[in-house]
Amino acid sequence: MNVRKLVDSFNFAIEGILYSVRTQRNMRIHMIAALLVLTACFVYDLNKIELLIITITITMVIVTELINTAIESAIDVTTNYYHPLAKIAKNTAAGAVLVTAINAVLVGYILFWDKLSSLTFTVMVKIKQSEPYMIFLVLVIVCIATIVVKAIYGEGTPLKGGMPSGHSAIAFSIATTIALITEESTSILLAYLLAFIVAQSRVDSEVHSILEVVLGALFGAALTLLIFQIF
Repeated sequence: MNVRKLVDSFNFAIEGILYSVRTQRNMRIHMIAALLVLTACFVYDLNKIELLIITITITMVIVTELINTAIESAIDVTTNYYHPLAKIAKNTAAGAVLVTAINAVLVGYILFWDKLSSLTFTVMVKIKQSEPYMIFLVLVIVCIATIVVKAIYGEGTPLKGGMPSGHSAIAFSIATTIALITEESTSILLAYLLAFIVAQSRVDSEVHSILEVVLGALFGAALTLLIFQIF
């Protein structure tokens, strides 16, 4: 009987985690980020202390997101009307998640920046020595890849709606290209500012959701970096 109760407690705990992953967008983002960081640990030579810091940081983010989900569910089941204290409780729980997420970014920056700096310098030198036609090749590849992804999701048209946002992908692809071929910080800042304005306009016009715009921006920037590095 005690063994049965122990097994049930594990099953209930796993069900809670699965529910949070299925229903909470932020939890899915945290899980993907955790997988990427843990994968990077195999590539870079981390000592035991650094690996311990990484695992504790990831655990803190996931645990606070689980607690946030529990608090929101408990409030929703007991309160079917607006109450300022319920709002405070939800905002405070979300704030705890934000604090741990910011801490995770700082930890990642401190641990991985030095390890990435030498690789980044090598890639930047190769990019600056590339031919001008590479810029147009990158834009063509990003456009084609965006259309393919839209076709897979089966939403919207090549120029309007759907996942991901094509305008955001192209805008951030151009901004990333500018950032890679120039050393002027002002030009880089203005390029990303214009890309952000393009992305915001897609949300304001209700053509895309915030998630579609964010994923489009990440898709365009990441694909541009990958293409430059390969060629």
